[in-house]
Amino acid sequence: MKRAVALPALACLLAVTAAAPAPAGAVPVSVSASAGAAPVSAATSARLAGRKASALDTVPRRGVLRVCTTGDYRPFSYLDPTTGRYRGVDIDMAGNLAKSLGARPRYVATTWAGIVGDLAAGRCDIAMGGVSVTLPRARSVYFSEPTRTDGKTPIVRCADQNRYRTLRQIDRPGTTVIVNPGGTNEQFARSHIKRATLRVHPDNTTVFGEIIAGRADVMMTDASETRYQAKIHPELCAVHPDRPFTFSEKAYALPRGDVDFKAYVDQWVHLATHDGTYERYEDSWMK
Repeated sequence: MKRAVALPALACLLAVTAAAPAPAGAVPVSVSASAGAAPVSAATSARLAGRKASALDTVPRRGVLRVCTTGDYRPFSYLDPTTGRYRGVDIDMAGNLAKSLGARPRYVATTWAGIVGDLAAGRCDIAMGGVSVTLPRARSVYFSEPTRTDGKTPIVRCADQNRYRTLRQIDRPGTTVIVNPGGTNEQFARSHIKRATLRVHPDNTTVFGEIIAGRADVMMTDASETRYQAKIHPELCAVHPDRPFTFSEKAYALPRGDVDFKAYVDQWVHLATHDGTYERYEDSWMK
């Protein structure tokens, strides 16, 4: 008799509990798909898991890939003053990446000193344009699989190419070394130039003209840039670009913590560097 009374009482208690409002701040428990519930979106899943939604989801939904780039580093990223448009190897790659995500690229102007901070602050989804992988940068951002290897090497007037082949020949009184500010070029120069005159030139698009005009003797920059500048300026010669002073890699910088987007970009870079896509874009500038 007591058991018969207890069962209806238990049923009433369960009904009241189900109808009661959830406590403030509680996370609702989703009903299984088999019970007819709508599937949870990727963005909702990310929020429920306590993490920020991945750019892998937000970029296609937004329809725009925001690309931080300096626009002063040919052949990778160059803002053409005559057209107001960005051009370069990594600009072509940015368009390719955006297309793969069903989006279009939108370029966000930045500087070498500010590129990591702009990315970390969420002003862009990716940083592209000849960005060198460094450990200090890797503390703030992720890097994709590399696109190419590189390294610092001199570029000089062709008449002087035998005078400035080693750091000892370069770092001596009477030599003026010129460098653009804020990036790995300046870091390398300040680490190795102690006796020569070191001159910081604010505009990387005109710095090579200073060497041609005789107002500077040497710039040490990435071998890829020395090859390109020697191609467009017959007065200048790249010094041993196949044997640079340092080893480095170019890659794309990504928001730290967004492992889903990094995995996608890594796979995209891997395919592009093995199916001829990256080589085709680079050849259009370097050959």
